[in-house]
Order: sequence, then C-alpha cells, then structure tokens
Amino acid sequence: MSFILYKFVPRNKFREAQLAFLFKQVITWIFGLIVVENGIIKYPHRLFFKKANKASFTFEFFILPSFCSLFNIHYPEQKHQIFKVLHYVFYTSIIVILEIYAIKSTNLIKYKKWTWYWSYITITISYYLSRLYYRWFFRYNNNQPIMKI
Repeated sequence: MSFILYKFVPRNKFREAQLAFLFKQVITWIFGLIVVENGIIKYPHRLFFKKANKASFTFEFFILPSFCSLFNIHYPEQKHQIFKVLHYVFYTSIIVILEIYAIKSTNLIKYKKWTWYWSYITITISYYLSRLYYRWFFRYNNNQPIMKI
C-alpha cells in the first residue's frame, strides 16, 4: 500500500495526504471497534495485535486510510457535481469490492449482522467526513490552501 501512496501522491501534496490518512485512522478506529466489539463483523485471522483488540489492524489502519488519502488529494474540486459523485462511487466501490472478495475467497472477514451495502454506506460517509475535515483544515479558496503546515 505504501508503494501506491508513493506512486500516486505528488510530492507537493504529501502533507495533505498525511492529514487525510490520519483523520481516516481516527474514524475507522472508532467505528471499527464499535462494529467488531458488538459482534457485527468478525476478523478470524489478524496479522497484528491479535490480543489487543478484535479489529483488523491492516484493513482499518492502512488500507482504508491509504485510499482516503488518494480520495482527498485527487478530489475533483473544480469539476461538475457528477464528477464529484463518481469520485465517491469509484473509491467506495474499490474498497467494497476488495472486501467482498476477501469474504468470499478468504477467511479474513466474516459478516455476522452486516452486509456489503452497510460497508458501502459507512465508507461513503467516512469519505464525506474526511472531505469535510480536509476542506476545513486547509480552507480552500480558489484551490489554494490558505493555511500552510
């Protein structure tokens, strides 16, 4: 995943990508723990922190935040609304398709009281929240950040 970020994040947008990455980690930590601790989703095989919590560290703290970074830095801010909607659909669909593949082909994720469309809805909402935070933090005006880090 880090190779993808290295390849697709322009050097001048690294700080912006890092902000989106960290904010998404906060969102997925909170909601991921709620879902897992209530037995809605189960991760039978985890590589990291097996005894610390029941969430998938790799998925919640690397994969989702990495896609969120790409989502935010490549967001079509100056484009028509349809392109913005398609941007959400594209990035959310990638994650949900990977999740469905993992459910059907591996023993990494087990849905208990969950379905793919709940994933689609929650991931879309988390992208929206990250976008709101991203815009608030950088306060875009004519596509130039007012606040520099």
